[in-house]
Amino acid sequence: MRELRAVIIGGGIGGLTAAAALHHRGWTVTVLERAASLEPVGAGIALAANALRALDTFGAGDAVRALSGWRAEGGLRLPSGRWLSRTSGEAAAERFGGPVVVAHRAEVVALLAARLPEGAVRTGAPATLVDPGGPGRPARVAAPEGGLEADLVVGADGIRSAVRGTLFPHHPAPRFTGLTAWRMVVPPPARPFPAHETWGRGLLWGTVPLHDGRVYAYAQAKEPAGSRAPDGELAALRRLFGGWHHPVPDILAAADPAAVLRNDIHTSAAPLPAYHRGRVALLGDAAHPMTPHLGQGGCQAVEDAVVLAHLLGEADGDPARALPAYTGQRLPRTTDVVRRSARVGRLTALSSAPACALRDAAVAVVNRVGPRLALRSLDGVADWQPPVHPYAAQTE
Repeated sequence: MRELRAVIIGGGIGGLTAAAALHHRGWTVTVLERAASLEPVGAGIALAANALRALDTFGAGDAVRALSGWRAEGGLRLPSGRWLSRTSGEAAAERFGGPVVVAHRAEVVALLAARLPEGAVRTGAPATLVDPGGPGRPARVAAPEGGLEADLVVGADGIRSAVRGTLFPHHPAPRFTGLTAWRMVVPPPARPFPAHETWGRGLLWGTVPLHDGRVYAYAQAKEPAGSRAPDGELAALRRLFGGWHHPVPDILAAADPAAVLRNDIHTSAAPLPAYHRGRVALLGDAAHPMTPHLGQGGCQAVEDAVVLAHLLGEADGDPARALPAYTGQRLPRTTDVVRRSARVGRLTALSSAPACALRDAAVAVVNRVGPRLALRSLDGVADWQPPVHPYAAQTE
């Protein structure tokens, strides 16, 4: 059998999953990451049961499950602290066949990178797609250490994907939603608290414990694109959220101002016509950027990577056969998830008092009818099954 070579542009969760899944199937993989190291920004990532089952297909799921810090009760609250709805890790696992793991991105990245051969990941290596390739012609990539030819190139270079721009130069760029997000990881708090997301008027806050006692917190507000707080992002968060319920003030008091991340939220302006061209496949934010409101951005990138590897295996490594099937499977599903996430995002962004009152009352009614109905937003999403049977799947 001839050697099959893949070049993955981008060393985030999606790119490393693609590399690990392809390596598991015998491909020689090279990951080109622009950043100087794989140590990602200090933030958390939610991986629901669909992503964990995908990771099981090459043996990484259980290691990620071990990073789970949220197992008890949690739910949706108001800034006063009143609960609108409650759920638990156990309820999510029962409904979707597995838990939701919220972990530090750095730990997930390290687990995935450890599954690759030494030297497979090249950091400080910005890459440019020179030729997408085609039948009888390899794809070509330019990199600092010289050009690379490959049977397959995977564009996993994020929301501002240069690979996407090369393949589809006239497609509209991701659009700004009018929302800005902040993220941070802080030391263990003095007092315990249940995991929660809190919705205010045009404001959102979330706090989730990590497995090592630290806390991942995130926030959202309506802000102009590209704006920054003149006195620092932590000061801005204290003005917006300092009077909210416990543990929000304690989290803000413990946060390192230098470790608060701020990013505008973008989503797909329109679905791409395809997720491939020639010998190149797009995945994750490069293919379908979405808002974070379903916690599915990383999950869908993991799904993309595993489906891509599976279809290439079925096609004996031939991108001409595998990549149209990849677009056929992934484009409809991810387009639906993008739209569903945007709908939840619009609910969180409501700011008028009457609209927020109606929203909160509807959530409370659903909770009284059946607390687990709050999980319905992930029906058809978190219960997804990979195209191959995982060999190391655990659901609890």
